[in-house]
Amino acid sequence: MSSPSASVVASGLVKRFKTRAGQVDALAGLDLEVPEGTVLGLLGPNGAGKTTAVSILTTLLEPDEGQATVAGADVRREPAEVRRRIGLSGQYAAVDELLTGFENLDMIGRLYRLGRSRSRARATELLERFSLDDAANRPAKTYSGGMRRRLDLAGALVAEPPVIFLDEPTTGLDPRSRVELWAIIRELVGRGTTLLLTTQYLEEADQLADDIVVIDHGRAIAHGTADQLKSQVGGERIEVLLAEGASIDDAAAVLRAVAAGEVDVDATARRLLAPVSGGVSALATALDELRTRGVAVLDIGVRRPTLDDVFLSLTGHAAEHNGTKPDEQRPDAEQQEVPA
Repeated sequence: MSSPSASVVASGLVKRFKTRAGQVDALAGLDLEVPEGTVLGLLGPNGAGKTTAVSILTTLLEPDEGQATVAGADVRREPAEVRRRIGLSGQYAAVDELLTGFENLDMIGRLYRLGRSRSRARATELLERFSLDDAANRPAKTYSGGMRRRLDLAGALVAEPPVIFLDEPTTGLDPRSRVELWAIIRELVGRGTTLLLTTQYLEEADQLADDIVVIDHGRAIAHGTADQLKSQVGGERIEVLLAEGASIDDAAAVLRAVAAGEVDVDATARRLLAPVSGGVSALATALDELRTRGVAVLDIGVRRPTLDDVFLSLTGHAAEHNGTKPDEQRPDAEQQEVPA
């Protein structure tokens, strides 16, 4: 049963597509719930169904089976009301290249019926917030890819909707712009906005998401906070990088004394990895013993599992980050086919 305070609820979503190879189940009974004023990170490999799920929740596609409500409105029976209550930024910037940045945002405000004065004020405010004020009166076709991306994101915020869907929002942004966007997202959520975020930058989900759902083959295969998911792939580890000439055997003996499992030794890289419980105290003990034995260390520390480790453990391969060429990375490519 869903929580009465949930802003996004999906139950048993199924979506099938016809492809040249036959029928594909893009979603195979997906359940989601996003409490009001929180961020849900939706993670999964390419083709897992992330964009298909977002398309259904934003009324761009109809599910073949299942139900969903967004901000209290049913996506099947009340699509116009859903669209009125949401903001959406997809994987590719959807801006009118013939209009200026200001005109793009002002137009969106008029479409949301904010009125002339409010639309213009929001356009000015958002252009400044996204560091586009210097280019406000330039046609969008003169913008760089990153600038278009920021303009598209600003468009999703014009009407200050209670629920926002961001489908891989930082694709094409430089590191500084990405951090600025994260700050804006935190500010929005702090004011009560609910956000569903799909991303392949696992650091992004770690930074922003209150809860994370990992999906694969159209189903949720894991759900929890970042820390809860990390705990599924093991606890803390002490990692040691030895100086040239330091005794690997002595270092291994020290780590075995504090380890909670088998110590992994890479003699070529002179690196040792030991699973531990109580990481800080185990690290202190290991450091003291290494000094006593005169083992020279270049680097040592307690490492925690990352979301990359979680992703690999759950899906069987590492996440595909957005560094590939456009024709090599088409998340949820099945969506381009004809619905069954």
